[in-house]
Amino acid sequence: MTFALRPGPVDVHAHWLPSELFGLPPGAPFGGIHDHDGQLFIGETPLSIKATLMSDVAAIRDDMTTSRIGARALSAPPFAFAVSDQPGTDAYVEAYNTALAAVVAENDGWFAGFGLVNLTNPASARRQAETIAATEGLVGIALPPVHGPTSTSLDADPLRSVLRLAVELDLAVLVHPMQLPQPTLTKHYLVNLIGNPVETATAVASLLLGGVLDELPKLRICFVHGAGCAPDLLGRWTHAWSKRPDVHAGSPVSPMEGFRHVYADTVTHDDDAFRLLATKAGDDLIVLGSDYPFDMAETDPVGNAERRGLDLERAAASARTFLGL
Repeated sequence: MTFALRPGPVDVHAHWLPSELFGLPPGAPFGGIHDHDGQLFIGETPLSIKATLMSDVAAIRDDMTTSRIGARALSAPPFAFAVSDQPGTDAYVEAYNTALAAVVAENDGWFAGFGLVNLTNPASARRQAETIAATEGLVGIALPPVHGPTSTSLDADPLRSVLRLAVELDLAVLVHPMQLPQPTLTKHYLVNLIGNPVETATAVASLLLGGVLDELPKLRICFVHGAGCAPDLLGRWTHAWSKRPDVHAGSPVSPMEGFRHVYADTVTHDDDAFRLLATKAGDDLIVLGSDYPFDMAETDPVGNAERRGLDLERAAASARTFLGL
């Protein structure tokens, strides 16, 4: 592969969606997104960002220059995940992947990309993953942490099958929460503030306790938002793993040890949370993230990482390893 990213810090967690795909895939749980007086809304809910920031490549590059980011791996916002196999889903997925590949190709190493796959149609998912793997600059697949009406996670199909595909095709996997609605989290933006880190922790626990890493030791997988609340729960999970046969049954490796084999990004919003992540994570498995352009993004990801003691050169090398570059 001749593809290479620009030198400097590599942000593995940033979002992009072309405006012509703001309608979102068929069956998207929140309806489409739209520009209302210059602000981006999903349905009737404001996203608290300028509409142009989600799709304007020049604005993304300007932000990267201001933030001292050398390169970004772009992924769709999570409400664009293809979680339904309604007619038109494959067309949406393939239109996104084609548009993303064009942005990557036209920007000379500023960007890499995580493509989408149809999560409910195995034949489509394989075809789309093979196309991603064959496209220079598309380095992996972005996935939700839970899927479907029963909220299965990474230890069960369809998500586990996509992880197998990723390993087979040497693709990275980026896991991003979907902010799924819950009746207990309707106020105070708790669907994000609590829901997102819990969705991610659910996926981490399912991966570690479900034997996924034992089956797929070459899996390159990253959990955004500092792996959610998983670092704080590893001790509890490991205690249960040592005491309960039903927790131990899926993997011979303790969660504390297993966590040292997955990547996590730096979006923790808190110095103490970052220190805990750094203590629990494996060597060279923390990578820079920003969550651009959302209101929950870290607006100075490089500065925050420096202040918290992250070696940016090592983190950039780790990001390139994660991305297969």
